Amino acid sequence: MTCIFALWLPILLAAILVFIVSSAIHMASPWHKTDYPRIPSEDRVMELLRPLAIPPGDYMVPRAASTEDMRSAEFKAKYAQGPVMIVTVWPSGSQSIGRSLILWFAYCLVAGGFTAYIVGNALPAGATYMQVFKGATAAGFACYALGLWQMSIWYRRAWSATIKASVDGLIYASLTAGMLGWLWPR
Repeated sequence: MTCIFALWLPILLAAILVFIVSSAIHMASPWHKTDYPRIPSEDRVMELLRPLAIPPGDYMVPRAASTEDMRSAEFKAKYAQGPVMIVTVWPSGSQSIGRSLILWFAYCLVAGGFTAYIVGNALPAGATYMQVFKGATAAGFACYALGLWQMSIWYRRAWSATIKASVDGLIYASLTAGMLGWLWPR
């Protein structure tokens, strides 16, 4: 067993490295360009929705009020007629990426911390680089990718976007694992 406090430096450096690489993947490459295609008749859809002043949040349309309502002929007809969707509404106005970047870096620290905690409980100080790398890659992949799959399973997010995000997660997990393996206490 390796104390997590002995792993603070590789956790911090892994978070910085993942933050930089993820920024390059999302901003400098076309890899995620097709994850969210443009809605047909975008301007018309926006004009129709704007007067409704829908507050920011996640919505399901149509949305049954209860299990009984879901079984009703009226609800089934709405569902059959469509459109059927899950929508996230963001606040209007200027986009500030600063908050998201700060939260993403915090997430990278937490994911690195969980990865280090799991591997630290499984391996002693002095473990080989490959022992640490294999365990940390598996734990890191669980942190960065596995939770995304349920969005495609339950909410029909495009599997192509989930697979690409899972490849990203494997890259982030490998970077975290490499940093932990390199700086593992000897």
